[in-house]
Amino acid sequence: MSDKIEEFKALLAQAKFVTFLTGAGVSVPSGIPDYRSKNGLYKRKKYNFPPEYMLSHDNLVQHPDIFHDFVVHNMYFPEAQPNIIHQKMAEISNQKGAIVTQNVDKLHTKAGAKNVVEFHGNLYDNIHCLTCGQEFTYQSYLKDFRHHEDDGIIRPGTTVLYGENIDPVNFQRAALVVQKADLLVVVGTSFKVYPFAGLLEYSSPEAKLVVINKEDLNIDSSILAIDDDAMNVFSQL
Repeated sequence: MSDKIEEFKALLAQAKFVTFLTGAGVSVPSGIPDYRSKNGLYKRKKYNFPPEYMLSHDNLVQHPDIFHDFVVHNMYFPEAQPNIIHQKMAEISNQKGAIVTQNVDKLHTKAGAKNVVEFHGNLYDNIHCLTCGQEFTYQSYLKDFRHHEDDGIIRPGTTVLYGENIDPVNFQRAALVVQKADLLVVVGTSFKVYPFAGLLEYSSPEAKLVVINKEDLNIDSSILAIDDDAMNVFSQL
């Protein structure tokens, strides 16, 4: 494994523009559960609905109490701090690259990364009432999902829910930094959620691809697959 990490270091040093594509696995060491692993969020049996419905626009509108309970107890981790993966990515991307993340926790930004595309939005910005548009802090949302002045439902941030479209501005920004990269690094994602998983279609034919994930993703175009804990890999950079 050390040989692969040395190869990764060399690729990073040679690259002119590095784009990281990150998923929930990047934030697990910060105490935030992922989604699809054996201990992930989607394996929990507390609710009678499938997890994709729990995080859907339909659930937000039809069962706002259930939606709120699920999000508050499973998605919000305001005390979480960036780990070495976030920190190293911030350092590299601020010098010569970008980060496109599925994560809604803002930890890449908290780590100081300046060129971050939050592909699925985040839970902390633009929390607002669906009826009147009034904005709220995440602290007030954690306590109540109702805007009592007009009985509106409060929506948690810019997060893209199942059944909603990706913000076209975010999609365009993501596609551009993927296209610009001569080195793409996929870290901590199952790469099963579209359109995020389709971003590689925008990559340059000359771009090199590194995949760092505990489970083999079988991405044929990767030139280097590191089946290891990303914390271990990034702590050696």
